[in-house]
Amino acid sequence: MKSIFNKKSKKGAIELSMTTVVIIVLAMTMLILGLTLVKTIFTGAKYNVETINEKVKGEINKLFVEEEQRSAIYLASASAKIKQGESYGIAFAIKNVEDEGMFSYDVKKISDNCKIDDPMKWFLLAPSGSKIPIAAGSVYTDRILLKPSPTAELCTAKFRIEISKDGRIYDTPLFIVEIKGKGII
Repeated sequence: MKSIFNKKSKKGAIELSMTTVVIIVLAMTMLILGLTLVKTIFTGAKYNVETINEKVKGEINKLFVEEEQRSAIYLASASAKIKQGESYGIAFAIKNVEDEGMFSYDVKKISDNCKIDDPMKWFLLAPSGSKIPIAAGSVYTDRILLKPSPTAELCTAKFRIEISKDGRIYDTPLFIVEIKGKGII
């Protein structure tokens, strides 16, 4: 009687171990495929971001049509039209047409027709930069990020980027921001 039970339990143990091995092999295969997929997705995303940055820099460089032009702002239209609650980046560039120096910039509000909101609160990050070394003939690019609140007042504001070189005003390009309704969807 003892021999009958031993054969069945050994056969069951072998079947269980074979099933375990198959499950482990399938799990490892799925893990490797999943990691490969995630790596491919992140590599593609990184490439796309780098490509977009290079294209924006190329478009900014096209804006420097005059050799003595000191700064440029890249906007798709004449003004930045931003929906309530959405973020928006305004790309700008500083070209050093003089000797090497230390640059800084500060965004200042010139005018607005807003009765409730302060347009300076639309900026996501502090709209300034300092101690930026730019070699003679080189171009520095950056972005100004804006994000009006979802309940921001529908209005328009005009801003100036005061660019200074070694403590003196270098250039003062202008841009306009118009807050639009977020719409139904």
